[in-house]
Amino acid sequence: MEQIISSLQQFWQYTGFANCAWANIAMIAIGITFITVAILKEWEPLLLVPIGFGMILGNIPMFPGLNIGIYEDGSVLNILYQGVRQGWYPPLIFLGIGAMTDFSALISQPRLILIGAAAQMGIFGAYLLALLFGFMPNEAGAIGIIGGADGPTAIFLSSKLAPDLMGAIAVSAYSYMALVPVIQRPIMLALTTKKERLMKMPAPRAVTQKEKIIFPVIGFITTAFIVPSGLPLLGMLFFGNLLKESGVTRRLAETARGPLVDVITILIGITVGASTQADKFLTGKSILIFGLGLLSFVIATTCGVCFVKFINLLIRDPKKKINPLIGNAGVSAVPDAARVSEVAGREFDPSNHLLMHAMGPNVAGVIGSAVAAGILLSFLG
Repeated sequence: MEQIISSLQQFWQYTGFANCAWANIAMIAIGITFITVAILKEWEPLLLVPIGFGMILGNIPMFPGLNIGIYEDGSVLNILYQGVRQGWYPPLIFLGIGAMTDFSALISQPRLILIGAAAQMGIFGAYLLALLFGFMPNEAGAIGIIGGADGPTAIFLSSKLAPDLMGAIAVSAYSYMALVPVIQRPIMLALTTKKERLMKMPAPRAVTQKEKIIFPVIGFITTAFIVPSGLPLLGMLFFGNLLKESGVTRRLAETARGPLVDVITILIGITVGASTQADKFLTGKSILIFGLGLLSFVIATTCGVCFVKFINLLIRDPKKKINPLIGNAGVSAVPDAARVSEVAGREFDPSNHLLMHAMGPNVAGVIGSAVAAGILLSFLG
C-alpha cells in the first residue's frame, strides 16, 4: 500500500497540476485569446493560430529536467527553435514573400518608394524612445524594428542584437501586424481632411515583363551595396521575386510561395509562441516592449501620412498629387496596410480605388524594413 501511495505521489509531482503557477495560467489564457481572435475576427490567422497554440504549448507546467522544454538543450522544441534563434527562418520567409509579391505598382510609380522610406521613421523613433527608457542600444534597435510591421525582420534582427528579448519582440510585432486595421484607421482619419480623402489618383501605367525581370536584379544590387548587412533578407526577397518574374522557374516560385513558406510559417509561429514561457516572458521589459511597439506603429503611420501631405505641397499639378490615405501603407504589412487604404478611401467615395496605388509604398515598406534592419545591424551588431 505504501508503495502505491509513494508511486502516486511521485506521479503527482510530474503532473502539470503540481507544477502550475498563476503565470502559466495567464500565458495559456493569452494563447487562447490569440486563437479566438484569429478565428472569430480573422486577424492574421496564419500567424496568430500557430503563435497562440505555441503559447499554450510552451506554458504547460512541467517537472524540471525532462528535456522537453523549448529552452532545454537537445529537446525537439529547442532544435526547432534554433531556426529562430540563429535567424534561419526569416530569410526563407522573405524568399516566399518575394515569390508572391508583384512590384508593378512600385515600378510604375517610383516616387512611392519615398513613402515607404518615410514610414520607416517609426523604427528609428521607437529606437530613440527605447534608449530613453533605459534599454541598451542593441536592445533598443531590436525593439525599434517592430515599427516596420514585419515579423520575420523583427525575428532576424532580435536574434542578432537581443536574443533574450526575442519572444516579446516577435509576439509584439506579429500582434500589431494583426491589428493594423484597428491601429491605423483612426490615425489616418485624424490626419487628413475630407477633401484629401476624396482625392483621386490616375491609374498607374502598365509595366512590361522586361521591367519586372530587371527590377529584382537592379534592386538587390543597389540595396545590397548600401547595406551589405541586410544581405540575407534582401537577397532572398529579390531572388524570390526573380523566380516569379523570370517566367522560366515557375516550379521553384510556386514552391517558394507555397509549401516552403507555409512550413516555415508554421515553425516560426509555434516556436515563437512556445518561447513565451511564463518565467521568461512575463517581465516588466516585455510590457514595456509592447508599449514601445505600439508607439512605433503610431509613429510609422503618422510619418507616412504626413510625408504625403508634405510632398503634395511641392506638387503643382493637381492631377499628380497623392492621396494621403495611402501614406499608412509604407509599413511592411503586405497587403493588409494597403487594404486599409482601400477601405478608407471607398468609405468616403465608393468609386475611389486606392489599392493598386497603396501597394506601391506597401511593397516599398518590405524593402525599407529590411534596409532599416541592415542599418541597425551595421552599427549595433
